[in-house]
Amino acid sequence: MTAPDATSPAATSAPAASWRDSLAVYLQPRVLIVLFLGFSSGLPLALSGSTLLVWMREAGVDLKTIGLFALVGTPYTLKFLWAPLVDALHVPLFTRAFGRRRGWLVFSQLLLIVAILLLAMTDPASSPFYVALGALLVATTSSTQDIVVDAFRVESLPESEQAAGMAAYVAAYRIGMLVSTAGALFIVSGFEGTGIPRTSAWMWGYVVMAAMVLIGTITALAATEPAQSAQAEAATQTETAFARVLSAAIGAFSEFLSRKDALAALAFVVLFKFTDAFSGTMTAPFVIDLGFTRNDYAAIVKGVGLAATLIGGFAGGFVARRYPLAMSLWIGGVVQALANLSFAWLAVVGTNQWALALAICAENFTSAIGTVIFVAYLSALCQNPLHTATQYALLTALAAVGRTYLSSSAGYVADTTGWPLFFVICVLVAIPSLVLLAYLQKRGHFEALGPVRV
Repeated sequence: MTAPDATSPAATSAPAASWRDSLAVYLQPRVLIVLFLGFSSGLPLALSGSTLLVWMREAGVDLKTIGLFALVGTPYTLKFLWAPLVDALHVPLFTRAFGRRRGWLVFSQLLLIVAILLLAMTDPASSPFYVALGALLVATTSSTQDIVVDAFRVESLPESEQAAGMAAYVAAYRIGMLVSTAGALFIVSGFEGTGIPRTSAWMWGYVVMAAMVLIGTITALAATEPAQSAQAEAATQTETAFARVLSAAIGAFSEFLSRKDALAALAFVVLFKFTDAFSGTMTAPFVIDLGFTRNDYAAIVKGVGLAATLIGGFAGGFVARRYPLAMSLWIGGVVQALANLSFAWLAVVGTNQWALALAICAENFTSAIGTVIFVAYLSALCQNPLHTATQYALLTALAAVGRTYLSSSAGYVADTTGWPLFFVICVLVAIPSLVLLAYLQKRGHFEALGPVRV
């Protein structure tokens, strides 16, 4: 998703809107469109992630294989490679019928539905290869949808509605994730409760999730094409498709890499959320291994955890407004790392629902603080309006490296060390990002970015 833009000092001194105006903006049609698209973006992430891991663990797949399944998130890491294609190319029939952005939206969502249905037809116990292939297709179509939704949101909302659109997008994104985790698990339990075998229950659960993607499709059909998209289309009519792609790609990358300490900043982007990714990869099998039921996982990890995440988001916004960006990143980086100790404590306590709720609240609350501040930082890095979509795709893809590649070894570490020591290690893996943070702060990196609106 694309973060809010950085602002000038003059912009930050504008008079504050009234409470009525602040609430009314969320009912604007454009903001409501972005809200439903946020749900569509958040829905598929867990279907190739945590929900799939629960399915695999129940099917008897070993921890080492489950850990390696973090690699199916590769498309989220590499999506910057085809972001210029989405910006520059047309989809036959769809672009002509719906427009430049809406055509890509509908096309990517239909492909996503097909990918989820293909994943539903697999069996983790007997064919993990086909499960991995199906999950990879889901991640690819999902990340493509993310690229389009980011561009659509930025182009369709005026500046006065960008902040509200971002807030609506994030809230709906979290709700979409809740539906595809807790909701999916409850649906699977419901099917199983009617006497349907477990394998078939999981299949029908994923079929229901595929149907929910239609919410985003209906939203795309109801929306109107952004005016900026139409203007960009008119401005590039005389250029070949290859020239448009080349211009978008080269311009975005060269502008970013020409900055001072660009490589250190990119390394920091990769590592800042690594502590979350490393522990998060194994949260689902950890909870199941402790003896909690599937419904415990759905209600506490995803239900209570959502509330903690939303509260943590407000807390992160307060921190980011109260302190300079560098100090905010220090606060977010430290608290999200230390929260892993709550899981180490839970591993010692054992099967206790109150202890699970406390650990989940601590982890989700602090993770949300770190995420909001991190989004503010990414926002500040994407200051050129000509390349915002492609640059943000690059940065979010790099941030996914920790979740995808670096965290793929988490299953081996957990299997070797045991759960208590594993979560202590999750704290320690945050140290490299904090070292980079100190280096960038000393080099004046954050002062050069200027004030940032969260």
